[in-house]
Amino acid sequence: MNNFSYHNTTRIHFGQGQIAKIRDEIPAGARVLITYGGGSIKKNGVLDQVHAALGGVTYFEFGGIEPNPHFETLMKAVELVRQEKIDFILAVGGGSVIDGTKFIAAAALYPADPWEIVQTYGAKVTQALPFGSVLTLAATGSEMNNGAVVTRAATQDKLFFFSDHVYPKFSVLDPATTFSLPARQTGNGVVDAFVHVVEQYVTYPVNAKVQDRFAESLLLTLLEEGPKALANASDYDARANLMWAATMALNGLIATGVPADWATHLIGQEITGLYGLDHGQTLAVVQPAAWMFRKAEKREKLLQYAERVWGLTAGTEDARIDAAIENTRQFFEKMGVKTRLSDYGLDRSVIPAVIQKLNEHGHVKLGEHANITPAEVSSILELAL
Repeated sequence: MNNFSYHNTTRIHFGQGQIAKIRDEIPAGARVLITYGGGSIKKNGVLDQVHAALGGVTYFEFGGIEPNPHFETLMKAVELVRQEKIDFILAVGGGSVIDGTKFIAAAALYPADPWEIVQTYGAKVTQALPFGSVLTLAATGSEMNNGAVVTRAATQDKLFFFSDHVYPKFSVLDPATTFSLPARQTGNGVVDAFVHVVEQYVTYPVNAKVQDRFAESLLLTLLEEGPKALANASDYDARANLMWAATMALNGLIATGVPADWATHLIGQEITGLYGLDHGQTLAVVQPAAWMFRKAEKREKLLQYAERVWGLTAGTEDARIDAAIENTRQFFEKMGVKTRLSDYGLDRSVIPAVIQKLNEHGHVKLGEHANITPAEVSSILELAL
């Protein structure tokens, strides 16, 4: 097992009614900015709960953060932060709102062009405003990690950054806030969490038994609970297990001491940036194709995945691997997320554009072995048609 360290500073308040705990977390005398997305929190009562918890606190609001948060929109929030002398931010929404808030928190104190934050993947961030979150969509794990993804709409660039300065100070995870989600968002969230896990699990063996079995438990939970949440949107137990699984999938625990892939995410990001597909949709398209292309170098872990997650023990090794990949594809479809580029009206003409963006961003050595070149990405996308 590789040497590793684990560092996370986010306090979690989990369970129904926990939004009230915000009042104990906001510093006395703080000027707070509430950030949110399309406004669903106004309809489902979440914003009312936040307002009640902020009784006596001076707060402002900034809405309209996109599902793939746009740099252009976030910079308007940065202007508001500076204008109103905001000293604490509260993100209320899913991963995109939290990601956008991480950027706002860092950009508000950044001395140069804030786009440098993502261009340098967070390396130049030395400070950020403190912030907390109220999670309303289980998917990205952003509520308990230090990463964020931002899109510059003008140039169709979708990039990410990491910084220890943008861990949420606290996050409220109330599964009941996810009851009103459309089925599409629930399905996307399950796919996102699932792919987060396999990007850190289906690589190559390093004798990390605890991380492997933790990852497998998360995958089995997602397989069991995802369909339940689609069948009954207000199934609290299913929503609670999905929410915690999604948080655990990307808070750093299962990543400790093991190699990670992330090729599927980096390819998917470019598809989203160029063509506007949901993040979860791009992952559902790319992941099965990436595995088909890389069966040989992922052989041992794909066999482990086939046996421990799907219970596949009969037949040849190749047959088990193929069945595990196909089962994964069918699970994504069961969650309502299509798995072919053609399902979204895209054909092989998108491949050169995706390759061009990967080259522009320097993402030319992908995967756990850093050996997936743009030429290999072309082959993967051919399998995704």
